[in-house]
Amino acid sequence: MAQVPATPKSRRVLIRLAAATLGPQWCLEHMRLQASETAALQTRLQPRPAPPKDPVVVFLIPLVGSHHVGNWADVERRLADTIASFRGQTSPRWRALICGQTRPDGIAFDDQVRFLRFTRAFSGNDKWAKLGTLSRFLPDLCPEGGYAMPFDADDLLNRNAVKEMVTRADPNGYLVTQGLVRDAQSGAYGLCAPQTVLAPGRKPFWKMCGSCAAFRVDFSQGVCDAAWLATLTSHEHRMFPYLAALAGRPLAPLRQQAVTYIVNHGENFGIRRGRVGFKTRYVARFPVTDREELRRIASDFPAA
Repeated sequence: MAQVPATPKSRRVLIRLAAATLGPQWCLEHMRLQASETAALQTRLQPRPAPPKDPVVVFLIPLVGSHHVGNWADVERRLADTIASFRGQTSPRWRALICGQTRPDGIAFDDQVRFLRFTRAFSGNDKWAKLGTLSRFLPDLCPEGGYAMPFDADDLLNRNAVKEMVTRADPNGYLVTQGLVRDAQSGAYGLCAPQTVLAPGRKPFWKMCGSCAAFRVDFSQGVCDAAWLATLTSHEHRMFPYLAALAGRPLAPLRQQAVTYIVNHGENFGIRRGRVGFKTRYVARFPVTDREELRRIASDFPAA
């Protein structure tokens, strides 16, 4: 399964407007929709979820195959850093599920961190096929529900992120609007946040990185089923807020710089798609230079 193309922005506006004025059932019967939009509108017809009780955050990690990379040991090291950022959380209410062809060394697998082998024959970038596999396995791993967050195998999580999610217990889920981009070659950080008059051109984190959304799941109540999650994650991350809103489950912004996206380390997914250069330029354009802020980043992301 290749990445499903995004719906054009103008059509997203039209579909959301039709859903709000004519209703989701009318849209389902009269509009040309992608599978993800159909699933979102069907979800919208269901009762609104209540805030979850004792939620768990499950990170869904599609791991690149060793046959697609030049330095597998480096991929393993970066994955180990990602897992270390989970294990360093101030709340223990998380789990991680990794899907790939090759079981990585250097990872302590246990009840919190599990590996799911990807066995399908596949030509090309299999990231979205792995996300689909992870989504469909999720009910077996986490039947009690909580939040499911797609997470790249080389990003880092703020040590307070899980605590915020499970404490707030939002009924719909969360969106990372504030975060950091780190250039692995220079060590510099760039700030991602919604643009302002004083910072035109700055981007919210969810437009830059796929580790940007935690979706509410509750398989016992049908709040979000595995098939809907699989269609949702078959798109690029810029579709996430739109599809969640179309489903009547708008994502709440997290209140912290929740994720660090590390680029320019040689094995990014983006390198294989030719999409890294502008991100290193972004770091140079919106650098974090304040010493106190850099000390806080070091505290929040000790694995960075």
